[in-house]
Amino acid sequence: MTDQVEARLRDALSRQAGPSSDFDLNPGLRPSPDRPLRPAAVLVPIWLKPEGAGVILTKRSSRLKHHPGQIAFPGGKVDASDDGPQAAALRETHEEIGLDPTRVEILGSLPVHETVTGFAVTPFVGLIHGTFDPVPEDGEVDEIFTVPLDHVLTPARYAIERRRWMGVWRRYYAVPYGPYYIWGATARILRGLAERARA
Repeated sequence: MTDQVEARLRDALSRQAGPSSDFDLNPGLRPSPDRPLRPAAVLVPIWLKPEGAGVILTKRSSRLKHHPGQIAFPGGKVDASDDGPQAAALRETHEEIGLDPTRVEILGSLPVHETVTGFAVTPFVGLIHGTFDPVPEDGEVDEIFTVPLDHVLTPARYAIERRRWMGVWRRYYAVPYGPYYIWGATARILRGLAERARA
């Protein structure tokens, strides 16, 4: 089963993919292409457990400046001291959920995702084998949980919803799971992976 999951993900990542952004469903609201974007990176951690593969996600602290209380991948801004976006994703993942970078097998990356808040996020897909005891970073992460990989790789589970933000209606993808409302950039990135895995 583990080999099948890895083969499916490698095959999905080998396929061409279009751009990804918070404006995919709101093309009329896209800002100037010249606006400066802050580089960031996240890890899409696929945990290969005996009962089935799952994606590790976090619930961000409600005290954070950017995206408070939202469901997100572990990750953050690329610092000048980082050796590129992948190193930033692994560093931030270690800080946020306690995952040692040596435990992660990077399979590849997904298209850079532009957020409405001005970040250019590079998502890296990585496998985690064996046991792992997540430790949430105090003040940054309120909760760490796992969603079955099959749930997020099924396009039919995604809905397009909308809400008002800064006085404007904006549409976005959502893929709820139990009590967790996964939406926005996180859902868009997962939706992109689901589309490539389905093809």
